[in-house]
Amino acid sequence: MDVGALVFDVFGTVVDWRGGVAREVRRLLGPSVDASAVADDWRRRYVPSMQQVRSGELPWTPLDALHRSSLDDVLADAGLSGVPAEVRDELTLAWHRLDPWPDVVPGLTRLRREHVLAPLSNGNVALIVDMARRAGLPWDCVLGAEIVRHYKPDREVYDSAPRLLALPPSRVLMVAAHVEDLAAARASGLRTAYVHRPDESGGRRVPPATDPDADLSVRSFEELADRLGA
Repeated sequence: MDVGALVFDVFGTVVDWRGGVAREVRRLLGPSVDASAVADDWRRRYVPSMQQVRSGELPWTPLDALHRSSLDDVLADAGLSGVPAEVRDELTLAWHRLDPWPDVVPGLTRLRREHVLAPLSNGNVALIVDMARRAGLPWDCVLGAEIVRHYKPDREVYDSAPRLLALPPSRVLMVAAHVEDLAAARASGLRTAYVHRPDESGGRRVPPATDPDADLSVRSFEELADRLGA
């Protein structure tokens, strides 16, 4: 496959959002709180909050601000309305401190030898940069929603990657653990690779083992490196 650049979904594909958010909930709110339930509820509000921006109900709003707003509802529904504002602000930064899956850094390190690597995430730039510095993610640049002020699956996000990297869409490979993300990328002419992440939702929902419409289906970034000859 003649690929010049790989762009990556981040939450769930590169990092374990559920485990990382739950860890920070336990640290900041104490062991008596059902941390996994808080993480799951917060994540459930992720797409609806972005849809408010995509529909025009809200002006452009970075993901950090959407996370902070939805956290108030999460805590209220969990009976935790008394959490102080400064703790809520700190808890919002949980999304900056997510751990990569074990195969990610070794796989990216191999892939970067011959390919440009960039996130193509709904996360705002500061979030993605903080995450990369903490986790050692070897991105060459940061692409994604905040650059074009659109949230995936708006076409503008996918179209921006080949345009900004000065490559034809057919030489840009979108890597994601979510088939709907890959379908939207293909609609913009990008090549696609599906990564199976069975533990993303803590086993509550098991994603498909493969995406038959993707150019590649793999179980890890290291397998992706193998398949691309890195």
